[in-house]
Amino acid sequence: MKVLTTTAFRKVLHALGDNPRVVTPGSAATPCEALHLIDEQLDRWTLFCVNAPVGVPTRAEVTHETIFVGPGQRHAEHVEFLPGRLSNTPDLLRTTRTPDLVVLHTTTPRNGQVSMGIEVQIMPAAVEATRAHGGIVVAVMNPRMPFVAGDGVMSTDEIDYGIEIDAPLLTVDKASLDYASMTIGDTIAARMGEGATIQAGIGAIPDAVLSCLQQPQVDSHPGLLSVTTRRHLGVWTELIGDGVREVDDAGVLDPNRPIVGTFLIGGDELYEWAGRQSRLQLLRCERTNDPGTIARQPAMTSVNTAMQVDLFGQVNASRIGTRIFSGTGGATDFLVGALHSPGGQALVAMRSWHLKAGVSTIVGKLDAPVTSVQPTAVVTEQGVAELFGNSEREQARQLIENAAHPQARPQLRQAAARYGL
Repeated sequence: MKVLTTTAFRKVLHALGDNPRVVTPGSAATPCEALHLIDEQLDRWTLFCVNAPVGVPTRAEVTHETIFVGPGQRHAEHVEFLPGRLSNTPDLLRTTRTPDLVVLHTTTPRNGQVSMGIEVQIMPAAVEATRAHGGIVVAVMNPRMPFVAGDGVMSTDEIDYGIEIDAPLLTVDKASLDYASMTIGDTIAARMGEGATIQAGIGAIPDAVLSCLQQPQVDSHPGLLSVTTRRHLGVWTELIGDGVREVDDAGVLDPNRPIVGTFLIGGDELYEWAGRQSRLQLLRCERTNDPGTIARQPAMTSVNTAMQVDLFGQVNASRIGTRIFSGTGGATDFLVGALHSPGGQALVAMRSWHLKAGVSTIVGKLDAPVTSVQPTAVVTEQGVAELFGNSEREQARQLIENAAHPQARPQLRQAAARYGL
């Protein structure tokens, strides 16, 4: 690896040609400072980034390619959404979306190695694809990036150029937990037994689930009432947030099981924890999101949120009407994997009523394209609709009577009758 000044880096960019494809990590690991250096030098270029944050270049001459639209891409002038699951995204980089330049966001070197830090995800595959097609690999070496073990640790010999940029990592505050989210969290936590494995994302409901897992549980048996704390839980997930750090600090996780994910988003405490947590492994997304590997985790419990669920058990987690809002991401990877795990369950968790829009989140039939279908159960603050193993009529009944907001139930009953449910 040759370390460059930013001036020398600009000269490297000039050799890329017209409209090169640049691949970078997304979310909290996006190297925004380096992307603006690129944008200053190139008239036209393409940015491939999963869940790009606010702050990435968005002018008309920058084409955004992604399988998951992030907040920084929702108002960009030119976005090409590529439908697909996160586990398959590395195949895009090897075939139809080959990178010309990969910009990593790494630690400073240690003993000839760097770590990709808080996001691994698609980046190892991006490096391999670039190497196979004669592209360039650049590391943005940031002293604030924590050194995290796993597939993101690589030799500096695998990197063409390094540039040093000292910049704070993007942080996200924990969501405030209201009555609805805590009710949902408590319901889901009660479904998880000793030694189970959890996958949960970020936001009020996943945070509430992880918070409730730290609370004592009451086990009632004939003639016996006991209070215990869930122990020996495992984490096999895509996203690791502050909630995982908190359940680990609370002693809820099995100390002999690794904590596995593919990227982190949270606060400074999370990143500091990640740098000193020897059990934490961030792996490439082909491994974390492989449904077969997920299925081998004991009692895999997948918790994902959604915008809508209809009476046929169809889930919309990615679109507002026909307009893409986010993407499939890894939700379907974990839904399929959890359903095949012995004792596993794939849960869709959401509020029964959309407060801003003033509408039910359980609808008669989806107008938007479907993200996934047939989870184990749908959990709202109203209760649980058990879907797996029930007929379509019983699924619809449970969604209406157990999970839907009371205000929406009369209309949903009418819709069920129209659909023969």
